[in-house]
Amino acid sequence: MKKRDYLIRTLIAALALAGLLWTAEGRAATKMPSFALENVRDGKIVDSNSLKGRVLLLTFFATWCPPCLEEVPTLVKLHKEMEGAGFSVIGMSVDQQEPAIIAKFVEKKAINYPVLLAESKTTMDFGGIYGIPVAFLVNKAGNVVKKYTGYVDHAILEKDIRSLL
Repeated sequence: MKKRDYLIRTLIAALALAGLLWTAEGRAATKMPSFALENVRDGKIVDSNSLKGRVLLLTFFATWCPPCLEEVPTLVKLHKEMEGAGFSVIGMSVDQQEPAIIAKFVEKKAINYPVLLAESKTTMDFGGIYGIPVAFLVNKAGNVVKKYTGYVDHAILEKDIRSLL
């Protein structure tokens, strides 16, 4: 009886472990939440469906955030270098200001990628944005494959992006 109990417990533990691994694997790459948000430059709506087939770096930021300001030159450079290869940076402003004020910031910082006004629904759809900057790397299939919290070095971002192109 003891040997049978041991085998049953081992089987249950193995099944539980397999279930945990399968669940973790399933969460490793989740579908990017859909959105339709206003571009601060021209007021046009950018729909996430129009971005299909591209590698994306979606970065949530605010104009008053020092680490967010620090990463702008890196994001501008990455967008410029790899836009032709099917990559885009998409800025998601969590500012509570008028679009015109954010548009002035975009112009002053010479931001060359789209900057959208993130709605509270958008931040919640991305798991809740509780600190900025935070960015999500999305593959061509539209799956979020990596999350970056805080300022991230250019070399790390470039390596990760190029691995998806």
